[in-house]
Amino acid sequence: MGQGVKRAVVCCAAAFALTGCLSDAGGDFVARLKSPDNTSVAKPTHAEKVNSESVIIQGLMSRRSVLPSDSSFERVATSVLAANSRAAEAELRSARLRSEAASKNWLPKIGPQISLTSLGSLVTNLVVDQVLFDNGRLKGEREFAIADVEVAAVGLAQDTNDRVGTALDLYLTAAEGREKSVLSERSLKDMGHFEYIMSERVRGGVSDRSDLNILRQKLAEIKADRAANAEQASTAIAELNAMSIEPLTALRGVPAFNVSSSAAQPLDVVLAEAEKTRAIAAAKIDRADQLPGLSAGGTVGENSDFGLRVRSENLLGLGTGASLRAIEATKEAAGRKVSQANEDANRRLRKLEGQIAAKSRQAAEAAGLTAQAKENLDLFQAQYDAGQRQVIDVVSVYETYQRQQHEEVTLKYDALRLQVELARLLGVLADGDEI
Repeated sequence: MGQGVKRAVVCCAAAFALTGCLSDAGGDFVARLKSPDNTSVAKPTHAEKVNSESVIIQGLMSRRSVLPSDSSFERVATSVLAANSRAAEAELRSARLRSEAASKNWLPKIGPQISLTSLGSLVTNLVVDQVLFDNGRLKGEREFAIADVEVAAVGLAQDTNDRVGTALDLYLTAAEGREKSVLSERSLKDMGHFEYIMSERVRGGVSDRSDLNILRQKLAEIKADRAANAEQASTAIAELNAMSIEPLTALRGVPAFNVSSSAAQPLDVVLAEAEKTRAIAAAKIDRADQLPGLSAGGTVGENSDFGLRVRSENLLGLGTGASLRAIEATKEAAGRKVSQANEDANRRLRKLEGQIAAKSRQAAEAAGLTAQAKENLDLFQAQYDAGQRQVIDVVSVYETYQRQQHEEVTLKYDALRLQVELARLLGVLADGDEI
């Protein structure tokens, strides 16, 4: 038994050293052994090393929010992120732990082996196994685990930006409803004045009662619009409060902000690139499984046995070549998925840019038309005061002015929503390092 243990130690040491020569991870271990003082400098953790070496994660962390600082938009974003359950963060943490575990897969594996003999006694052995050559399988597993962390990191960034985008859309809906409700309240007051004048004219026999009925119908429509806008605002703010850490009912203000399609790479493209790296690593693992490898090890205990062993997950056959070519084809497919994601993202960005430009232009034109409608209304009001116009004529011009005001508000908020959507696709609704 003593000789078996000694042979096990010698075999494990030899296999360990040989693995250090054949594995890139083992080389780091040998370098640490040769270091004169390996405790003088604190080594970074595995997560810190992955973060510093990953181009994708560094790119995500360097993103900056386009929302104006100390604005209502920033407060909305801060409040909803503080209340975020962050399920995607748990997935990222899990992926990091899997990557840390995979980073040590080149070390020897040791475990017990318990069997029952024909005489009814238990035989316990210690199984030692050290991979010497595996066609890159262990390295592929480490690369796959790191790529899995990158995919989870992009998923967290998407989840965070989606949440902020949803919150800002609700806030804009509430702000639009409030603004339109104020316009309806003002229109209700003005139209009520016209209705009073018309009722007095009908009472005096100057005007027909049908004109009064038309005015009262218009009043009812304005009241319905005011109620609908108020309900829209209250519903949106209630939903926003449900996903924020503090009530945002009293928050007011809609700041202007600009976002360019060149601000950052779209998150969908970054995700495709991370998935491409993971797919290539998975292909390396699949390829290694098709080919034989070499390992050293054996059992320690009764009937100790050590030596080298050729191992293979699959038996070689006439279809092995086709299987290897199919695995290589997956790499090309992953690259084409990145190209397709890039094309789709560019199409969406160009579409959003065109829509933002169109809505902004239309909003500016609507503001000009509103000013013209106000001038016409003032002119008709002056002519009415001079006895040259009827009440119903002034009401008709006032309706045009009212519709133009509502259209201007609608176009303004449509442009803001499109800007928020563009920022969401680019992943710049929150600071990357804060995520």
